[in-house]
Order: sequence, then structure tokens, then C-alpha cells
Amino acid sequence: MDDALRERLDACREILRNLGKVAVAFSGGVDSSVLLAIAAETIGRDKVLAATAVAPVFSRRQQKSACRIARPIGVRLVEFETRQLDDADFTANPPDRCYRCKQMMLGQLKRIAGENGFSTVITGTNADDEGQYRPGRRAERELGVRCPLAEAGLTKVDIRAIAAALNLPNCREPSDACLATRIPYGREITVEKLARIEKAEEALHALGFAQCRLRDHDPIARIEVPTDLIEKAVAMSGSIVEAVKTLGYIYVTLDLEGFRSGSMDEGF
Repeated sequence: MDDALRERLDACREILRNLGKVAVAFSGGVDSSVLLAIAAETIGRDKVLAATAVAPVFSRRQQKSACRIARPIGVRLVEFETRQLDDADFTANPPDRCYRCKQMMLGQLKRIAGENGFSTVITGTNADDEGQYRPGRRAERELGVRCPLAEAGLTKVDIRAIAAALNLPNCREPSDACLATRIPYGREITVEKLARIEKAEEALHALGFAQCRLRDHDPIARIEVPTDLIEKAVAMSGSIVEAVKTLGYIYVTLDLEGFRSGSMDEGF
């Protein structure tokens, strides 16, 4: 870890010390895992609560990861159900869908934090998120949620380096996002679509594509894998097509631009 990164990490620790008892919006991903580990180490495990949202928009893989990561860190973990699919404004899938989701989820988390004596809700938003389309950031600001990683200037690369230094078990795992991000804006989000996407991506993981996205352009499935794995995907096209068509898609396509976060934001 170089001196510049160490300074940013120290800045993050100082922010945490000034926040008192904190509730971490904990997905089990690398960003929130690093935040949770730093918080527990800096201010004490008894002053940190890990809170994981459970809903059809979040994969079971994420939920299992949250339990697996929180246990060795030694903080209390609570799970709370969110009901995004009960909100017609969310299921209509507008471009600010993430804002509506975060408003609901973080609002509920603030209530849980207050009931348990935790003064501040914090998230794993990082400095790189500031330059991307992230409507959920507005919800964080409106609800007074703090983002220590971003405030300290820690980037995705920084966070991966810290995760490795802390020997977190998910330090090399690919990033993930809520399953609703696989559905084009304006197309209704349903529990059936989310379940199908999750099953398709689990099938792709089983075929050796740890980082992938299945974009649901029903009846078309558009698959994204890292560009260096495109040749492998072509070679395995028979197995991929069989696995995905079994779930009801009529056409299966491979995106030649490869995996990229936020590809659904392109062109809207």
C-alpha cells in the first residue's frame, strides 16, 4: 500500500471516528465489505451494525456473501426485507429507478438503525461513483446518509487493494449489482423476470463466467462477459444457448463490446 493510499485510508478512518455508532448498508460486495471491516477495526465491533436488504431484486448469491463476510469481521448482522416490487413507481422501471429503490431501502435502514441505537447510516459508495450516472446518490444526500469511502477519495482500485491487504475473502470477486439493472428502462420489473435472470446468470457462473451480465430484452437474452472471455463464450455457445433457452428466452446473443457496468444507461 503506497503512501497516498494510506493517507486516503487514514482520512476514511478519521471520518468514521467522528460518526459515532454506524449502521452499514451491507450488500456483501467488496465496497461495503471494506467499509464494514475498516469501521469495525477503527471504532470497535460493538459500534458497528451490518444491515443487509433482502428482496427479489437482490440475488441469493449476494445474501450468502453478506453472511460469509460479516461473520469473521465479528459485527452484528441483521437482515431486513424491502418491498420494491410493491411500489408501482419502481416496477415501471423509470431511469431514476435506483433513486426510488435507495429511498425505500435506506429510509427503512435509518429506522432500524435508530431503533438499535446507531446514529448514522453509511454506504460503500466510492469516489468513482461520483462521476457515473448514480441516481441513488440523490437518495443518500436527501436522507443524510454518509459515504466515508467517497468522502476520503477512495476509488474502486484503492478499495480492491485495501480488501487484499485486509485478506477479505471476496477481495478478488467481481462486482455485482441489483438484478433490476438487467432490465431496460421502461420495461416492467416483475418477480418472474428477476428470478429468470438470476437463474441464467447462475448457469453462466457454473460454465466458468464469474463476471457476466444477462440483459433481459425479452425474448432476447443479451450476454456480457469480459472481452478476454468472448472467444471462450463463442466456443461454449452450445452450452450457453441450451442453458439460457431452457429458461424461456427465444434468442441468445453475445455482446461484442463485452462486460461493462451500466450498459443499460447507454443511449437513454
